[in-house]
Amino acid sequence: MAKAQQPQHLLRLVLSCRKITVQVTNPITESIIAMASSSEQEFVSHYRAKLYQLPRSHNFWGPKIASRLGEKLGIRLKEIGVADVQIDLQEELSRPVHYRKMVFPLFDSLRRTGVFVSGAEKLQI
Repeated sequence: MAKAQQPQHLLRLVLSCRKITVQVTNPITESIIAMASSSEQEFVSHYRAKLYQLPRSHNFWGPKIASRLGEKLGIRLKEIGVADVQIDLQEELSRPVHYRKMVFPLFDSLRRTGVFVSGAEKLQI
């Protein structure tokens, strides 16, 4: 008898010009099982530097922050035993291209920590 394939955990991105939050939800209960955000203590000094920078910046995070968030989330997912996640491809493709370019290092960092991101390979720019 074939074993029914369990649905993958869903990775969601919440993006704004001020912060990026990455959440992984359980497919059955839809509760958040792991998350990382640019508002965490590690990124406060970077945020403050951007806040008081002249000329004013409209973007407070970038590919480096996204990459570090991917590392942190990957470590947290490995600790709880999650080895693969899935993205909502339609949602990610509907984002402006500049956001997709900035979050691609996040998916790359997750892959380097050993977490497979299903659908990220279709976002190549």
